Amino acid sequence: MELSKRQEQILEIVKEGGPITGEKIADRLHLTRATLRPDLAILTMAGFLDARPRVGYFYTGKTGSELLTEKIKAYKVYEFQHIPIVVKENVSVYDAISTMFLEDVGTLFVVDENACITGVLSRKDLLRASIGQQDLSAIPVHIIMTRMPNITVCRKEDLLIDVAQKLINNQIDGIPVVKDVESGLEVVGRITKTTITKVFVELIMDDHI
Repeated sequence: MELSKRQEQILEIVKEGGPITGEKIADRLHLTRATLRPDLAILTMAGFLDARPRVGYFYTGKTGSELLTEKIKAYKVYEFQHIPIVVKENVSVYDAISTMFLEDVGTLFVVDENACITGVLSRKDLLRASIGQQDLSAIPVHIIMTRMPNITVCRKEDLLIDVAQKLINNQIDGIPVVKDVESGLEVVGRITKTTITKVFVELIMDDHI
């Protein structure tokens, strides 16, 4: 975040004399405590300052980039997951291609009658199946899909940064968010490269507002 001149002055005062009370900071700047209250609140919520009752404010020693990194590392999957786009195992390759096109996604998750994952379909899988003279309406997706245990999954409490690393390491477009149920792994969401990109772009943009 970009700090105002007064906020930068507050940081310098706290760096030099912290821990220091809000009243003393206000005296140094020849302002009232009420005038400074919003600035102190912003600096504290942003992580530049910390406050302790009956002690005062002190500088955390963290730079803006360090605070941004900490924020990113704290994000959980459930905060950003989207509704999963799924198809059943007996759906034809033709219908799967239509679903992928209509939903504008790069990955489809194949599920059984219990909504538990049994496979994944990527653009490459569907493209390979389309090559040749095959009748795509007659080929069920379970023949061409990637099956368990060769599917990368995540859970809602996982760190988003770890899921981003999985996307990179496995060179895939999307990961299903699953939860453990008696019948297997139920698909409850999805995280994609687009999800990750939007999160980081919005974070950077918000950080400069």
